[in-house]
Amino acid sequence: MYGLGELRALCLALPETTERLSHGSPTWFVRDKKTFVTYAGHHHGARLSFWCAAPPGVQGELLAEDPEHFFRPPYVGHRGWLGVYLDVEVDWTEIAEIVTDAYRRIAPKSLIALLPR
Repeated sequence: MYGLGELRALCLALPETTERLSHGSPTWFVRDKKTFVTYAGHHHGARLSFWCAAPPGVQGELLAEDPEHFFRPPYVGHRGWLGVYLDVEVDWTEIAEIVTDAYRRIAPKSLIALLPR
């Protein structure tokens, strides 16, 4: 599955993250409790992508700016989560920033403090 290995490496590099299947898809959790990223490998026929927590306003901003790369995911989009397509050319540096921002939205302050500024 395209992008899964790269996404997995980014997520698991963050403090106290774990991976397990959730609703049949690889999903990453902070302290094995709270989801911050879910891989969407053609879930319900949708395009290859991942869904992640996002800071307030980011979803709308990125969708308006670049709908080829970003979308409002089902189920969690109403909470501001961001969908990121992986079946297009992706900038893994940008993806790393998006994943880290997702982690920052979910992780407790004690773990966020361990991240580089």
